[in-house]
Amino acid sequence: MKTSAPAVNRFQYEQALFRNGITRLAGVDEAGRGPLAGPVVAAAVVLPSAWFSSDLPGELRGLNDSKQLTASQRDRFFEALQQLGEVESVVVSVDAGVIDRINILEATHQAMSEALAKLQPSPEHVLVDGLRVKSIRLPQTPIVKGDALSFSIAAASVLAKVTRDRLMEAYDRRWPEYGFAGHKGYGTARHLEAIARHGPCEIHRRSFAPLKAEQVELF
Repeated sequence: MKTSAPAVNRFQYEQALFRNGITRLAGVDEAGRGPLAGPVVAAAVVLPSAWFSSDLPGELRGLNDSKQLTASQRDRFFEALQQLGEVESVVVSVDAGVIDRINILEATHQAMSEALAKLQPSPEHVLVDGLRVKSIRLPQTPIVKGDALSFSIAAASVLAKVTRDRLMEAYDRRWPEYGFAGHKGYGTARHLEAIARHGPCEIHRRSFAPLKAEQVELF
């Protein structure tokens, strides 16, 4: 007889830190490292420590890694996170010009660090999606695939993703010829075709292949 896998405790990291006396911790995640256009966006979220032992409120039941949610689910959780007064959050975007100047990894880390720095008071500990971020000066726990393992990171994942998607939809209204609303700046066939026809616009990342100056003629 086939047995179902045990449910993941997405407060396991928060609970372990809470048992060690950490009551104010933040989850941090980013959206938009891979696209050819638009900003990279990071969010930092502090969930109430009371939730660690009780559970998420009803408005957030089903919260998960933003990549595993539908657009309508992400929008619903985004609004809930914004409206629940107990939740603290900061979202920071770093534009294409900065990405080109310092590289995408450094720009991502800059966005994360800036988001955390704007949380007041400062968190005692940070749960980071992925690998350790050297520029974060606070104690941190890096968690590979953390957006699917920690509610704090999942909340940050949703805020970052929805914020960036809405920015790209706004850019689509300014530059409709690129179709940003559909592909959000990723290198789809339609996007590459639009770049070949119109050239890059001001939100394209010129340091990304195939947009590097020496490769533009390949279009």
